[in-house]
Amino acid sequence: MTLKRLTCSLRALLQRRCQITNISSTGLEQPHCISSVYKAGVLIARSYYGAARSTDQADDGSVPVRTVDLRSDTVTKPGPAMRRAMAKAEVGDDVYGEDPTVNELQRQAAQLFGMEDALFVPSGTMSNLIAVMSHCRERGEEIILGEKSHLHIYEQGGSAQLRGLADRYDLAVHMDGARLMNAAVALSVHPSEILQHCDSVSVCLSKGLGAPVGCLLGGPREFVQRAVRARKVLGGGMRQAGILAAAGILALNNMVGRLKDDHRNAKTFARALLQADSPLCCVDLSTVETNILRFRVQQPGLTPQEFCTRMEAVTPGEVESLGQGVRVLMFPHVEGSVRAVWHLDVSEEDTELAIRKLNYITHKYREERQSA
Repeated sequence: MTLKRLTCSLRALLQRRCQITNISSTGLEQPHCISSVYKAGVLIARSYYGAARSTDQADDGSVPVRTVDLRSDTVTKPGPAMRRAMAKAEVGDDVYGEDPTVNELQRQAAQLFGMEDALFVPSGTMSNLIAVMSHCRERGEEIILGEKSHLHIYEQGGSAQLRGLADRYDLAVHMDGARLMNAAVALSVHPSEILQHCDSVSVCLSKGLGAPVGCLLGGPREFVQRAVRARKVLGGGMRQAGILAAAGILALNNMVGRLKDDHRNAKTFARALLQADSPLCCVDLSTVETNILRFRVQQPGLTPQEFCTRMEAVTPGEVESLGQGVRVLMFPHVEGSVRAVWHLDVSEEDTELAIRKLNYITHKYREERQSA
C-alpha cells in the first residue's frame, strides 16, 4: 500500500471513528513455507506445514543416517535442564491468577519488553488474535496490516512501517515479534529498544528459545487485563500452567545468548552455497541476518522442490562417498526459493554435514547434466 493510499484510508477510517491497530514485526523474519512436501516430483500434503520425515534411518532401514532438520526452529525439543525445571515447577490455578511460576514468567517478560504487563498464552496465533481483540473492541473497528504480514497471510511476522502515522492519528501499534529475541541478538540491542514505539508485542517461546509451547503477549496493564478475558473466550485459559511456564522462564534466562550460534551457522551454510564448484544456488549474504536463510536455485532444470528432495534423500553412492548418510530437511518456499532455519538442535557439526551433503548433490547433479 502506498503512503498516499494509506493516508486516504486512514482519513476514511478516522471519519468513522474506528480504532486502528497496525501489526508489524522486527523486519528480520521471513514468511513460513508452503504446507506440502514433494517426493519424486509429486506433491504430497502431510499437515499444515508439511511433515518431511526426520527419522535417522535410510529409506530401506539398513543404513543409519544423520538428520539435519532445517524445516523450522519450531522443531526444537526441550533438553534435560528444561525438563527438570518443568518437573519441579511450583503450580497453581492460572485462571485464578494463582500459578506462581506463570506469574514469575509474566513479570520477567514485562520487564524484558519494557512494558507494564505480560500474559502467557498457548500459541503465537492466539496471542496475535488476542491482541487484535483487545485493541479493536467494538464492531466496525479495523486493523492495518503490511501486505506480507503473517497475521494476514500465514500468521507470522511481516513488516508495516506506519508509526509516524500511528502517532499522528493516535493508533495502537502491535508487533508480531515471533523471533524478537533473534532480532535483538543480531542487532546487539535490548529487546525493549526494538519495542520502544510499540504498544503491544507477541513473542514466541517455542521457536529459537526452545520451549515446547507458549507465547508471551506484552503491553499496558489495562490492555493485558482485556487480553485475559479474550484468552478465556478463545479457550486459552489454562490451569496448572506453571509446568509450561517453567520452560519459558528457563528459555528467557538461558537460551537467548546462544541464539548467536544459530545465526553464525546459518551464515556458514550461506557462504558454502556460493563457494561450491559451479554452485546450484545463489544467496544475498547481506540478507542473512539471523537464523533464517532463504536462497534461490539458479539451475533452470532444477526446481526448489527437487533440490529439497535431493537434500533429503539418502543413496548408496552418498554413503560410500561421505562415509555416512545425511538427510537434510528443508522447504521449498515462496517465489521459487528454499527456506532453511537453524536452531538449538542443529550444531556446528550438523551444519558441516549439511554442507558436505550440499557439495555431494552439486557434484552429482553436474555429472547427470554432463552425461545427459
